[in-house]
Amino acid sequence: MKTLLQDYVTERAERGPDAAAVVSDETTMTYGELEARSNQLAHLLREAGCRKGDRICLLAPKSAASITAILAIYKCDGIYVPLDAGSPAPRLLKMLDNSEPRWILAAGQVAPLIDNLFASPTIRKETRIGWLDDQPVSGNRFRAAFDLRDVLTYPTAANSYQNHDHDVAHLLFTSGSTGTPKGVLITHANVIHFIEWAMEYFGITESDRQSCHPPLHFDLSVFDIFGMYLVPPDLSLFPTRLADFIRSNQLTQWFSVPSLLTYMANLDAIRFGDFPDLKRLLWCGEVLPTPTLIHWMRRLPHVTFTNLYGPTEATIASSYYTIPACPQKENDLIPIGTPCAGESLHVFDSEFRPVSPGVVGDLYIGGVGLSPGYWRNSEATSSAFISNGSERLYRTGDLASRGLDGQVYFHGRSDSQVKTRGHRVELGEIEVALAASCVVQDSAVVAIPSQGFEGHTICCAYVARQGQAVTPVMLRKELMAKLPAYMVPSEWLELPALPKNANGKVDRPLLKSRFRDLTAQPRPRVDSGATVEGQLAAR
Repeated sequence: MKTLLQDYVTERAERGPDAAAVVSDETTMTYGELEARSNQLAHLLREAGCRKGDRICLLAPKSAASITAILAIYKCDGIYVPLDAGSPAPRLLKMLDNSEPRWILAAGQVAPLIDNLFASPTIRKETRIGWLDDQPVSGNRFRAAFDLRDVLTYPTAANSYQNHDHDVAHLLFTSGSTGTPKGVLITHANVIHFIEWAMEYFGITESDRQSCHPPLHFDLSVFDIFGMYLVPPDLSLFPTRLADFIRSNQLTQWFSVPSLLTYMANLDAIRFGDFPDLKRLLWCGEVLPTPTLIHWMRRLPHVTFTNLYGPTEATIASSYYTIPACPQKENDLIPIGTPCAGESLHVFDSEFRPVSPGVVGDLYIGGVGLSPGYWRNSEATSSAFISNGSERLYRTGDLASRGLDGQVYFHGRSDSQVKTRGHRVELGEIEVALAASCVVQDSAVVAIPSQGFEGHTICCAYVARQGQAVTPVMLRKELMAKLPAYMVPSEWLELPALPKNANGKVDRPLLKSRFRDLTAQPRPRVDSGATVEGQLAAR
C-alpha cells in the first residue's frame, strides 16, 4: 500500500512517463510531465519557506495546472486547502482566517476576488500569492510572487518527504451551523485506504477513463484525481452536451451526484443503450430518487450502478451498495449498503444501544476513514467524534435502520443539515447571515424535499423590521454577497411573526407545511439568481 498520495503519480510516471495523465480541451499532460512539473513547484515552495504542516490554498479552476499544484503541495509536506471561487469573499475570508495559509496558489479569473480578500484587515500579512498561469498578474492590493515561468526554472528531480501516512493531506471546509465553515482534517492514510478498496472493488485498471466532475472543494474529487486516468471536462456543460462528452471521451467509470443525474433524466438527455463504453456509474452525496434510478437503469442496461454513502468526516465514502437489478417500484427504498473494507456502520438508540432490525436510530461510522477531527475546533471535534469504549466513532446526524437483509437504510437527518445540489448545507449558517441584516427582525430557514434536481428546496420565513419594506429580491441580493448561490433560499414567506410551538420555539414543522402548500400551488417562480450553468458548475 502507498504511504503518501503523491506516490500514485510518481509510481505511474516511473512505469509509463509518456502515458496521458490529464486531458482537457486545452492540453494533454503526460505522467512524466505531471511528475516533473509538480516537483518543480514543490522545490519553489520549499525555497520560499514552506514547511511541514503549512496550509496552502488553491483558488483555481480545475485544470492540469491545478492538479499539478495539488501534488506539489503534498510534495512540500504542506496541507492542501481547496477554495471555491464561486463563494463570496466574506465566506472565503472566514476560511482564510481559520486556516492561516502561507500561500494561495491561484489561476483563472480570480484576481478581483483576491483583491476583495486582501481588502480585509484580518487577512494574514504573511500570506503570499503564487500564479499558476504563464502571464504575470497583479491586483490593486496584491502582486503575485511568482508565475509559471518561474516554476519552470526549478529542478525536476523529486524532493525527499518528511510526511508520513498519518499526517494531514488536506483541509476541507464544510458548512457550519454557527455561521463559520468547519475545516475537516483528512490524512493521507484516510484517502489511501478508500482508494485501495475502491480500485479493487470497482476493478479499476490503467485503461479506465474517469471524468473529474466533482469540484476540487468536494472530497469526491480526490478519488477521481488519484484513482484513475483523468479527463477533466468543462464544468459548465449542459446535460445534453455532458452526455456528448461522456460518449466522445469513451468514459468507463463515471462518479456523479444525484442532483445532476435527476436533472439529466428530467431533460431526457440519455438515449436507450447510450454510453457503450461506460461500465459503472457511481453516485454519492445525497439520496438518488428511485424513479431517477429506474430511468437510468432502463436506459443503460449494460452499466453497473453503485450507491456510495459517507460524510466528509469519514473520507469520500464509508458504505456501498451495488444495485442487483432495476427496481420494480418507484417507492422502493435503496439502501446505503454495507461498510467498505476497514469501516463500520452502527445504528444506536438515544441510550447508545444497538437498535433491532427495522427500527430507525442514529447512524455512527467507525474505521480507517475517520478524520482526526476539525481544524482548531476541539469543542466540535469532541462533540462529533466519540468513543463507545472499543472504537472511535463519528456521529453523522443521519437517521438509519438496519434491514432484515443486513443492509443499512438512510432515513434523513436528525438536525438542521440538508443536501441541496450536491452540497452539504447547515441551515443555521443561512440564519446567521440573515441575522446580520438590518432590515430583518427575525427569520427561520427550513428545507423541504424537491421534485427537481436540487434534492431539497431551501425556504425562508422572515419578519421585517418595523417601518422596513422588505422584499425577497432585496434579501437574495444581500445573501448572495455572503453565501454561495446554492445556499440562498429560493422560497420566501413574509410573516408578522414567526409561529411558535408550546415550548416557545419556532414551529419549524408548521413552516415546512406552509412551504409545501405554497410550492404545490401553480404560480410564477422567481429564480434564486443561480443560472442552470452556474448550478452545474457547482457540482
